[in-house]
Amino acid sequence: MQTATITSKGQITIPKDIRDSLGLQSGDKIKFIQTEKGQTAFLPISESIMDLKGMVTKPKKPVSIEEMNQTIKRRGAED
Repeated sequence: MQTATITSKGQITIPKDIRDSLGLQSGDKIKFIQTEKGQTAFLPISESIMDLKGMVTKPKKPVSIEEMNQTIKRRGAED
């Protein structure tokens, strides 16, 4: 059984072999699940690229490459 110590800020270090077995890396997120038996487990949050769908709305009208380039030039000249 692996153990960890809680810091004064409520942080813990997950033991390396546990991180490796779950494929966790720095910056990854985990979720905590409380069971009916009063135990707590944690699981890595794995997000699919499909979860990003809809985050950026489509423009009301299509924008051409030429329009994009003109806007970039115009805004670059403003600086």
